[in-house]
Amino acid sequence: MFSPSRDQARRFFFESWQKFHARQPLSGLETIALELMQQHPEYHAIFDNPERYVERDYLPESGETNPFLHLGLHLAIREQVPIDQPRGIAAHYRRLLEKMGSTHDAEHLIMDCLAEMIWQAQRNHTAPDAEIYLACLSRC
Repeated sequence: MFSPSRDQARRFFFESWQKFHARQPLSGLETIALELMQQHPEYHAIFDNPERYVERDYLPESGETNPFLHLGLHLAIREQVPIDQPRGIAAHYRRLLEKMGSTHDAEHLIMDCLAEMIWQAQRNHTAPDAEIYLACLSRC
């Protein structure tokens, strides 16, 4: 399993953005990342200035959303749903897609549950628990 560092993950987004603007070919994952970046125009200035933002910290107490984490969670969901991992995520996605009416809005609901599961794992010093994730999705 590939587990990029913070800098590698950020550079992936910056490079995808730069390749798009240079009209260079994108990999499959870069294409998905670019689609997500285009859906978030509030982040475009960040991707246009990698030198300024590659090292920036986004602290919860500052009230700012970490754009790299946000887009990374979108990517994770886009990888989980087609393979139904954890088992049941695809059904929750279809239900939330019908409820919300858009892929992006459904992913944002799922993202809240994914972030909750990750937060609990970090807080408890445990592995991420799919049952927590799926239970949260059941409440959406």
